[in-house]
Amino acid sequence: MATKLTKSLFLQMDLPSSSSSSSKLLKTPKNLSFRFHRRNIQCSLTPPPATPAEFRVDILSESLPFIQKFRGKTIVVKFGGAAMKPNQQDNLLSSFVKDLVLLSVVGLRPVLVHGGGPEINFWLKRFGIEPLFRDGLRVTDANTMEIVSMVLVGKVNKNLVSLINKAGATAVGLSGMDGRLVTARPSPKAAQLGFVGEVARVDPSVIEPLVKSGHIPVIASVAADEFGQSYNINADTVAGELAAALGAEKLILLTDVAGILEDRDNPESLVKEIDIKGVKKMIENGKVGGGMIPKVNCCIRSLAQGVTTASIIDGRLEHSLLLEILTDLGAGTMITG
Repeated sequence: MATKLTKSLFLQMDLPSSSSSSSKLLKTPKNLSFRFHRRNIQCSLTPPPATPAEFRVDILSESLPFIQKFRGKTIVVKFGGAAMKPNQQDNLLSSFVKDLVLLSVVGLRPVLVHGGGPEINFWLKRFGIEPLFRDGLRVTDANTMEIVSMVLVGKVNKNLVSLINKAGATAVGLSGMDGRLVTARPSPKAAQLGFVGEVARVDPSVIEPLVKSGHIPVIASVAADEFGQSYNINADTVAGELAAALGAEKLILLTDVAGILEDRDNPESLVKEIDIKGVKKMIENGKVGGGMIPKVNCCIRSLAQGVTTASIIDGRLEHSLLLEILTDLGAGTMITG
């Protein structure tokens, strides 16, 4: 039987048999593969294409080292920007929520901080108030502050909580006011900006039990000062300070650009990884400017307070959160201490 199979195989390969004493030994090509079936033997120089199921299994297998590395670690994610724009909501928001739930299911401890600029602008206009910005910050008078609180705490926050719960995790919606999680103070530019605040201090005791029990805290970036006055605080800043207070492994800021660019006019010049010294030099050289400076400074401050890595990633990219955490490729720029 073996002799017949061997001769048949040689015939299929159009190669001579080794019956002659003068024949040289045949060397098997390195890329030669065999598939044995019940009734015949097939020879192929290329492997068969992976089935969808095999492809999914390969991806899960390759994710294992990253899951093991981050299992039990706290990851603070700031969500907003492109994924919250009405024309992008269905696709990006849905994939983001699923990714967040997946990370929770495999043992990571995500904490979500959100803004809601596009939604705030929409409701301001519905109430006949034109949004006004100075130096990239929203001018927030008393009427605007009321709408900001209404939209962020009452609408955006609860919508995210509902979507996360629907996807299979357990989310708890909070604002900086709850449990004195975040205490605010007026911005130094309060005379020009109104009720725009900064983070005075963070007390994470109200959310630590939630994180340890596998719940996903969802935090709206609104807080009050010691006198009870509400303030609108930049969500990146809240996320950075909260990551430091929680001793988080990673801080991840989703934004509307690819990350930090070596050349701001060239989208292909993405800086994949850089340390604090390097990114400070980029700011000094004018390579980092505009709205990216506050994000970078937020990352630098969190790293200085003990966060292991901080990333600025492309929130326009579907599954960017998983790409950043579960692959070597990443989805933006990672800053290290």
